[in-house]
Amino acid sequence: MKYIIDASSHVPAYHQLYLLVREDIIIGIYPTGSKLPSKRTVALDSNTSTVTVEHAYALLCDEGYIESRERSGFFVIFRADDGFVSAPTLNVKHKSYLGSHTETYTDFPYSVLAKTMRKIISDAGEGMLERSPNSGTLELRDAIRIYLAQNRGILADTNQIIIGSGSEFLYTILVGLLGRDRVYAIESPSYKKIEQVYTASDVRLEKLPLSHDGIDSKALKNSSADVLHISPYRSYPSGVTATASKRHEYLRWAELGSRYIIEDDFESEFSVSRKPEETLFSHSFKDNVIYMNTFSKTVSPSFRIGYMVLPKELAKAYEEKLGFLSCTVPTYLQLVLAELINNGDFERHINRVRRNKRKELTTPK
Repeated sequence: MKYIIDASSHVPAYHQLYLLVREDIIIGIYPTGSKLPSKRTVALDSNTSTVTVEHAYALLCDEGYIESRERSGFFVIFRADDGFVSAPTLNVKHKSYLGSHTETYTDFPYSVLAKTMRKIISDAGEGMLERSPNSGTLELRDAIRIYLAQNRGILADTNQIIIGSGSEFLYTILVGLLGRDRVYAIESPSYKKIEQVYTASDVRLEKLPLSHDGIDSKALKNSSADVLHISPYRSYPSGVTATASKRHEYLRWAELGSRYIIEDDFESEFSVSRKPEETLFSHSFKDNVIYMNTFSKTVSPSFRIGYMVLPKELAKAYEEKLGFLSCTVPTYLQLVLAELINNGDFERHINRVRRNKRKELTTPK
């Protein structure tokens, strides 16, 4: 397979080659289990050096498309139904940094984080000292929008995404948005701070017992709640993952009256499943699921950056009712995180962790 590298492009040769080989893997020219051409062969065919090919192959290894086997070469391990694959059809529009506005599984590579921080300091300049827009910087919200569309099947507009300093902050905002006159229900057991936030907010709270497949059906049916706060994937501390049937039961429950589901998805990006964990948000027909996630697990506990994706009508209500609230996450950290997502470092880290977790499960002890 000959690859044409554009020497006049601002994109480095190794990255061009990486994109070309990755595309051939995704479309099946190199199927699962097949061996890639040697570094020397690719270098000759693409008129590049073996070092360039080595860098390209290293990126593909990092993202989980191929693996190196000692004295055998590089082999494709990507499967078409695997999750967290970058969608080549989605284009990321590069924006200026200022835009239009005046407990972890593994450590995120420090060298990558430090390099990105230095880049933002250099590129953004004094712009990183500006006050963040109330809903968060456009750069980060747009990066999240594209990431969710590519990896989670969540299609949302940028104005539906709200940035906040951690999940607890966003829980409090949701009480103010949905109202204190509602009845809120949480899983039992659940993350302690969820109950603490609702108790401090002085709302009526029901605790619904978990069974092996999710919230007990009888308890859910008999509940008087009209807001259901759940973690469908590996609820903490029980570790219970709601089955597909249970997830649809949640959605059917939410179809009655003026009900909402808060989907607290803090861990599913590290799922070892060969396909992405389905989100309730992407399956909701009534547009009444609020999706929440945080970067404190995927990047670092010190990155107290969370976000929520509001249904369209609720996003309008948020702007009218609570749009005055300031974003408490520094602009600098938001720009750093946006860069990590846009340049692929965030996804490479996720894939690396997921690949290691799979190996742990398959390696005999």
